[in-house]
Amino acid sequence: MGEVFGEHAAAIDTRDVRPSVLDADALRSWAYRCVDGLTERCDEINELNVFPIPDSDTGTNLVFTVRAAVECMRTVGPDGSGAAVADALARGAVAGARGNSGVIVSQLMRGLAEGAARGVLDAEGMRWVLARASALVLEVVSVPVEGTIVTVLERAAAATADADPAEDLADTVGRASAAAARALDRTRSQLPILDAAGVVDAGALGLVVMLDALAGVVTGASIPLPRYHRQVVTTSVRPRSVGTVRQDPRAVAGYEVVYRVTDIGEREVAELRDALSELGDSVVVAGDGSGTWSAHVHTANAGLAVEVALAVGRVHGVRISAFTAGEACEERVEPPASHLVAGRDVLAVVAGDGAEQLFVEEGAAVLRCDTSVVGPSDLCAAIVGSEHTEVLVLPNGALSAQELVSVSIASRTAGKDVLMLPSTSMVQGLAALAVHDSARAAVDDAFAMSEAAAGTRWASLRIADVRSLTWVGTCEPGDGLGLVGHEVVVIGGDVISAGRALLDQLLSAGGEMVTVLRGAGDTADTTSRLVEYVAHRHPGVEVIVYDGGQPGDVMQLGVE
Repeated sequence: MGEVFGEHAAAIDTRDVRPSVLDADALRSWAYRCVDGLTERCDEINELNVFPIPDSDTGTNLVFTVRAAVECMRTVGPDGSGAAVADALARGAVAGARGNSGVIVSQLMRGLAEGAARGVLDAEGMRWVLARASALVLEVVSVPVEGTIVTVLERAAAATADADPAEDLADTVGRASAAAARALDRTRSQLPILDAAGVVDAGALGLVVMLDALAGVVTGASIPLPRYHRQVVTTSVRPRSVGTVRQDPRAVAGYEVVYRVTDIGEREVAELRDALSELGDSVVVAGDGSGTWSAHVHTANAGLAVEVALAVGRVHGVRISAFTAGEACEERVEPPASHLVAGRDVLAVVAGDGAEQLFVEEGAAVLRCDTSVVGPSDLCAAIVGSEHTEVLVLPNGALSAQELVSVSIASRTAGKDVLMLPSTSMVQGLAALAVHDSARAAVDDAFAMSEAAAGTRWASLRIADVRSLTWVGTCEPGDGLGLVGHEVVVIGGDVISAGRALLDQLLSAGGEMVTVLRGAGDTADTTSRLVEYVAHRHPGVEVIVYDGGQPGDVMQLGVE
């Protein structure tokens, strides 16, 4: 055995009785050992991280990925089968995958899940798992590069492919672990950017740690692995291109984008992978075998990277990170200047063709929430895709406060200076936009706009579709409803009587101007009669009418 495995395997002290299969308990033990091993060597792996981006986070990403797998595994009861444990590990790893290496490691977990579902994880089963995992990685990586984690996994699988059928599980796992360690040492000579920095591949080291943990579970022995540190480079060398890999992806890619996609078929997965490959580097789109896919890309256009996924499926858990200015060798490469454009954008979430035109005419970019569902990932993508660094957002009630906080955090991580303004309706958004002044400092501009929005009392007028119980009584189909926020405060026999009562309530506390934003359910007669009512009942109050076209409302009303 030592002769086959080389120096790395010589340290494996096998137990007197070797387990013949990986059962549920063994898989749990392996997962915990992976977390411990990766956590213990996290800083070392981060230090080695120079490819594809020298952002010093590969170790951290691997730890987060495997921890996510373990958390999902914990949902399986103590009596759960090995197949159930392996399936949970795969689902958790794909859902929580961080970074390029994290997504690739999730495919090792998926290979285990498929292998466990196929049959027992004995020696033959593990040979199948390694071959399957290697094939999955080659499928999901857009441009496989020699001298990376992809190569090391491939060599581990190849080392067991032609093994003696009588070989037991410990021999198979030990053979794979030893082959991976040898392949890790060769990564430096295979990839010039690693040789220039004096390192082995960081992700590959993480994989070897995980395979050694598996060998430790099977053999019962702790396997020492050499420490790897960056060697001194005597000259400043800019990393050169290798094959189809661009010289330094940071020159064109300012962000790392990771998200999950569901409700998507194999054809759409291929389309997504192709679309992301057009947008950037280090593209990986990997599945858990149960319909959830994790996508990863380094790109200059984070917003568009999310949009292409929205076009083919449902997007969840978007994470956008701006690259740090790490050093591949001794030369610093600054982020592209195109991501540091001075100036300010205003982004508004609106519904209706007329409302879109109004906000655009006032200088805002718009995100329509009536023609498509707008969630946190959509708003985040629009913010990150905006031209300028500073972005003032008018959510206009389309998202909850909790969702807006998460969007703010993600957008700031991507390098945007974001300020969410307290507009809970489009009439408040229009009031805020009316006092917008890009010549002011962002905080001063945001304060003035927030004050205008908060100072606008607003309500909406609708027609009841069904019989329903409200805070002010029971409404019948066809009744007019006056709402403040989401609560009904007025019920009228028709929309005109409800509109009059609603205006009286809004103007009872005073007001100099009423803004009417006509919805898709409005008619010219309704509007003219309510304008006449204000002139007669509340003389001196100015009324301004706009066509919004928003669905659901007869009109939105704002009082200033």
